[in-house]
Amino acid sequence: MKFHVALSPDAYLQLDDVVSTRREIPGRGTVVTSGVVTEVVARHEGAAFGSDVFLIADGILPATVQEIAEVTTTRVDPECYVPPRPGEVAVRAAGMARDAALYFDRMDARVPAGIGRDGEPIYLNLEFLDGTRGAHVSISGISGVATKTSFALFLLHSLFTSGALGARAVNAKALIFSVKGEDLLFVDQPNTRLDGELSAAYARLGLPARPFASAGFYAPPLPGDTTGRPHVTGRTSGVTAFWWTLAEFCQRELLPYVFADIEDEKNQYTIVVHQVTSQLRREAQPAGNDGAVTIDGTILRTWPDLVDFICDKVTDDVTRPDWAGPAIGLGTVNAFVRRLRSSQRALGPLLRGDLSTVTDHPVSHSIDTSQQQVTVVDLHNLPERAQRFVVGVVLAAETARKEQAGPGGLLFTMVDELNKYAPRDGSSPIKDVLLDIAERGRSLGIILIGAQQTASEVERRIVSNSSIKIVGRLDAAEAGRPEYGFLPTSQRQRATLARPGTMFVSQPEIPVPLAVEFPFPAWATRLSEVADPTFTTPTAGQRTSSTARPDPFSRLPQADGDPWPDDTDDGAIDEPPY
Repeated sequence: MKFHVALSPDAYLQLDDVVSTRREIPGRGTVVTSGVVTEVVARHEGAAFGSDVFLIADGILPATVQEIAEVTTTRVDPECYVPPRPGEVAVRAAGMARDAALYFDRMDARVPAGIGRDGEPIYLNLEFLDGTRGAHVSISGISGVATKTSFALFLLHSLFTSGALGARAVNAKALIFSVKGEDLLFVDQPNTRLDGELSAAYARLGLPARPFASAGFYAPPLPGDTTGRPHVTGRTSGVTAFWWTLAEFCQRELLPYVFADIEDEKNQYTIVVHQVTSQLRREAQPAGNDGAVTIDGTILRTWPDLVDFICDKVTDDVTRPDWAGPAIGLGTVNAFVRRLRSSQRALGPLLRGDLSTVTDHPVSHSIDTSQQQVTVVDLHNLPERAQRFVVGVVLAAETARKEQAGPGGLLFTMVDELNKYAPRDGSSPIKDVLLDIAERGRSLGIILIGAQQTASEVERRIVSNSSIKIVGRLDAAEAGRPEYGFLPTSQRQRATLARPGTMFVSQPEIPVPLAVEFPFPAWATRLSEVADPTFTTPTAGQRTSSTARPDPFSRLPQADGDPWPDDTDDGAIDEPPY
């Protein structure tokens, strides 16, 4: 499974080169053994001590410089496992020999993953991405250095534009949760750094150097604003606000996702959670068209109102048996109340009964992945608890939708900071949803692309069910964890030094992970990289935040000598001082 190659004085091998050698076997023919260079050593043959190098350099001691490359076998064709003979010639594989050594010749559909150390493309087998033989991708690395999000987006771009999906690309969608600023709100815009050299890098991979052509963007509503404007600053158009009405909250039984913090399974207050959830579904009735609900004759329009109402019901001696459950102690109820009340500030902007959904220009407030190929849900302005709520509810809804629709289309779901939603210890509704996707998502057409700083802190079953494992720059302590056992020792050491844009890709067919470099994004990753400064101007039929709600001051008369003339008004409402 490993062999060593001696290099002649005028030759060299570097890490990740592909090497091939042949051996004639009587009765079996030619056996080709191929592999990837995983270590290269240069030494003086004839030196007994370290200080002999000075004597050799001065010509006093005779010695020869010799380089030895360690090659880890990737393929033996045909499968006659005999070692290469000493003294046989080994060559650097290229062309069809390289494709055979890395099993590219057996891939019916190949997805470009980047450029190898030899300057040639590296591919992923689509069958381990689309659920045919496997699914899911795990990307690990240090935040800000490993470029996990950038590689995940490049992988999506490659899937959608390489032609590997064929006719299925029309029904293939991507759902992206963005938790690091507004960087992903510009993926439909060309990057100012897109030049001939970058275009050539994409062309070598057979990909177009262009942004995502079909993208939709969602952001939470601005806190304290009653017009439903999205809470964004960099992009002023093309972003739709999302929230859930109190009526939807009750009917869809979303209360368990409020308690998304990882808790000890021995806690008893979860019994109260499920009892209250059932009670809300039975008792809540819609009140008007703004999402408010009526329970026992009380109209509730905000999340704090509903929280107060539930707390009153579960603490009242008369209503406690129905709302909290029979034989539930006061200590368990108080534990439920404490956790419920702590959610008011975090979830107040997302659970609304005071925003009308029926206007002159009806706009959906729900996250919809069917209208565009890429859907970006911006969460960076939400507290961590609210982020978990959104991820859990949206993923549960998409899973239910795919169960009803069948596996006709593919939904690639990218979740950043996966260790926050599915940690190794404890349980929560969100973790259950992610585990469900990891274990049976490929049968539904849901593919999870998880990115995390530390794979050692993510639920084992999610990582183990990921067919494709990708590693960027790693912390030295993290690199020593058993979760990275698929990396050879040399690659573990290299992962602690890898520069941005370099990833180690492991897939089932190839025994050795391959080092790849992927090109700089052709799409803008921040507002300053947008090539077209007028991109925020709404286009025909585009959903924009400025037209999502009518201007509440549009019908007010304008005073004479108005110090703020219309031609200088940007149409924005000043933000409250939060």
